[in-house]
Amino acid sequence: MAEAERLNESIKQLLGEGRDERLADLLEDAHPADVSRVIRELPPDDQVRLFRLLTPQHAGEVLAELDDPTLRELVGSLPEVEVSRVLDRMPPEQVVDVVEELPKEQAEEILELMEEEKSEEVQELLEYTEGTAGRLMSPEFVAVREETTVAQAIEHIRKAASGEGAFYLYVVDDHDHLVGVVPLHRLLAADAATPIGAIRTDEVESVRVDTDQEEVARRVQHYNLIQIPVVDVNRRLLGTIGVDDAIDVIREEATEDIQRLGGVAGDETVLDPPRAVFIKRNLWRLINLGTAVLAASVIGLFESSIQALATLAVFMPIVASMGGIATTQTATVVVRGIALGDMTAAVLRRVLWKELWLGLTTGAANGLVIAVIAYLWKGQVLLSLILAVALVFNMLVAAVVGTLIPIALKTFQVDPAIASSVIITTFTDVFGFFSFLGLATLLIRFLL
Repeated sequence: MAEAERLNESIKQLLGEGRDERLADLLEDAHPADVSRVIRELPPDDQVRLFRLLTPQHAGEVLAELDDPTLRELVGSLPEVEVSRVLDRMPPEQVVDVVEELPKEQAEEILELMEEEKSEEVQELLEYTEGTAGRLMSPEFVAVREETTVAQAIEHIRKAASGEGAFYLYVVDDHDHLVGVVPLHRLLAADAATPIGAIRTDEVESVRVDTDQEEVARRVQHYNLIQIPVVDVNRRLLGTIGVDDAIDVIREEATEDIQRLGGVAGDETVLDPPRAVFIKRNLWRLINLGTAVLAASVIGLFESSIQALATLAVFMPIVASMGGIATTQTATVVVRGIALGDMTAAVLRRVLWKELWLGLTTGAANGLVIAVIAYLWKGQVLLSLILAVALVFNMLVAAVVGTLIPIALKTFQVDPAIASSVIITTFTDVFGFFSFLGLATLLIRFLL
């Protein structure tokens, strides 16, 4: 990291001094990820100036590392012809990542200006649904027939344009159906005259083009794969997805879950302009406002009790706050379990029992503490007991809704990460206020 910081300072210094020739030499030896980090921190004019000092090949690698807001800003500042020349030197799947972030008219114009063969490859990938294996895959791979010898296969890899990205040699039949795989280390260790069919592995873990990218990443992680093949419904080999792309998906999905758990749009970044974020943020805040009104209406049902015993208002935030943290804890664990594929129907009863046990025990422990505090503060034993009982009840509600609502949302194909901050906390607010104020109302004659 210290080296990246030094590179950052050197680039900014050379930019300020106008030493473009020295800067170009420095950029040539820099890693694309480090250059992209510097570009993100520069004003638009300097972004363009720095980008133009890169070689076309290096420029494409840097472009692939940029976050979406910076990418849109940079590409929008460059002529379409210049952008198309850079994209011509990028792998098709990376070009897809770039053009799908651009306005439709600009993307179409850039694709028109690109080399015909590369443009067609990109447009074929764009036809697949976003977020699926088809959109994520690289159409470049190395495959041979099973009767091919080891020597012929090695020569084929040597000549293949995609050899740099080949981790496995795929085996296909006469109709390009995937029938096996040979890891490169096994290929190199085999006798040159051995047919590929004799050393192949028949069982090949693969995904279909319509498989969700999150499931693709899960398979790559679960089976410790460096690369996974993508096939169509007839098992015809169409492309491959590397572990680097799977890691990107895992990072994106985890970021999206975290943001949605906080009531933020899953695609928001710290660099997004305020106008682009306003509608997304405000939507969730308006929804939250509606749920807050619902909770307030429950309080309104017991307005006379609160007027008769103002002390009730003092302890209401405690019940709501404890319910909120309980649901956040439960929902976070459940949503993450869903994302990892651990939260299945087979373990639902076990997870629910665990959360109920935790709700009861932590509720009792916290209820005892707050009962003692309430008694020392207000000197009323009954009020202290009511508060403790309401807290235990709210912890149990939090356990149930924090477990079941994310699963229900997933069943209806709604992202369960949106459940915690808005939907679930509404339940605990409503039930918490209702239990505390309801019990106090029933026993108010003993409290006055």
